[in-house]
Amino acid sequence: MAGLLDMLRRLRRGPKELRILMLGLDNAGKTTLLRRLSNEDVTCVMPTQGFNVKSVQTKGFRLNVWDIGGQKTIRPYWRNYFESTDALIYVVDSAARRRLEESSVELSILLDEQQLAGVPLLVFANKQ
Repeated sequence: MAGLLDMLRRLRRGPKELRILMLGLDNAGKTTLLRRLSNEDVTCVMPTQGFNVKSVQTKGFRLNVWDIGGQKTIRPYWRNYFESTDALIYVVDSAARRRLEESSVELSILLDEQQLAGVPLLVFANKQ
């Protein structure tokens, strides 16, 4: 996360409040990552049905992190959250090798989205 913050610091001269969009397949660990960033309990995390939003204060930034569910039925709605995104974190469950191709396809679709053109991207290999 520090690398992403350094990159954002160089790109942003203005407001210190940033909108971070966190996407990835279901069960990639997005909600757990968000809870860890917010210093919350991660022992009982349920699948996200819709989205979670948390504001995290770190290194002089206020990060408004949007964690969007990754189930196949929710993915078509991801584009509803693209507007005003300052950075995208794409979370991959690197232990689920059978789903890496599916994850790669979804990331490719995101990279083709015009609304995300120029938005900094962090691919987070989770569960290593």
